[in-house]
Amino acid sequence: MRPGVPGELHPDQVGLDRHGLTSGTAGPSDRGASMRTGVIGTGRIGSTLARILVAAGHEVVLANATGPRSLAPLLAELGPAATAADPVGAAGRADLLVLMVPYASVRGLLPPHVVQDKVLVDATNAFAGPGTPADLGGRASSELVAEWYPGARVVKSLNTMHYETLAVAGNAGGERLAHYTAGDEPKAKEIVAGILTDLGFAAVDTGPLHSGGILQQPGGPLFNRSLTEAQALAWI
Repeated sequence: MRPGVPGELHPDQVGLDRHGLTSGTAGPSDRGASMRTGVIGTGRIGSTLARILVAAGHEVVLANATGPRSLAPLLAELGPAATAADPVGAAGRADLLVLMVPYASVRGLLPPHVVQDKVLVDATNAFAGPGTPADLGGRASSELVAEWYPGARVVKSLNTMHYETLAVAGNAGGERLAHYTAGDEPKAKEIVAGILTDLGFAAVDTGPLHSGGILQQPGGPLFNRSLTEAQALAWI
């Protein structure tokens, strides 16, 4: 594992498959188009997500472990659609919040009340060490996130793709690549699916937070693989 960067997912915490860049761009979706998305964690993958969200017409509010001032260069790049805050401020200002921090830092990151009734996208991955999934006793890591934030509408998504693939795959030609949603509330998954569609991906529902999350997390058949929509559906 290379040295950590504050607020960044390590390469072993995201999918590493950089192949299969054959997705096509989809049209905007009413389900996600008006959302202000908060992104906590602005390393390579969080910054990439912010870039493609802004390019798709979304507003973003960004936060990391080192404070809003450290985000000035990224804000200058992204323009007026992007603002910065601390994690609590980002959670309060966002309509939907994406966690792109190391899994070990998720518990206690936010006061639970700031994500009450909000869609909370868990894009983290639980590892015991480089390339070794954490032993969670048969549970999905996002189930634990839902317990730590009991008022949030937790959806597992955006955790299986390398940042370099994420940056370009939504605008490539051909069949769209899949991004996944797992959760226990259909409406929350629909909202996330709308954003994924805006970004040019095929939104594939993997089911409830327990079984669907296990499919997506490290050790599951959908983790660390770039699949088309048809290929992904064949696994579910």
